[in-house]
Amino acid sequence: MVSEKKHVLYVVDKAGHIQAVQISPELWAQVESTVLAKASLLEAPQSPADRPEALDDFKEFMDSWDFRYPYDPAVTCPHCKTHSNDWQHDAEHPFHLTNANLGGLLVFYCKHCGGTVRVKHFRDHVATEYTGRK
Repeated sequence: MVSEKKHVLYVVDKAGHIQAVQISPELWAQVESTVLAKASLLEAPQSPADRPEALDDFKEFMDSWDFRYPYDPAVTCPHCKTHSNDWQHDAEHPFHLTNANLGGLLVFYCKHCGGTVRVKHFRDHVATEYTGRK
């Protein structure tokens, strides 16, 4: 079923609910940038925690572990001081693993303050960096 106006075509179901909207090329030329900007907001996850964790990459990281010290699963956010002794098995799960790589980098999203915590594993030490929410 179709309901039509001059520059807008509504495609509706039997109950009259809008299923799609088609607009004329003339109208599209006027609203394209606004519509595409709004559409990208609808498609983007609300936070990194909405995406799946990088657990396969973490497993690969752990399988290749060859540093001179044992792996420590503790993560602390330098900004808000949120802490987990074991980010992966913590019942609260305050940190969401967004990235892991064989170079020794683990990147976490802090669910408390929204910042990014990077745990960098070097041959002889670990360094932690923080970037605030954008």
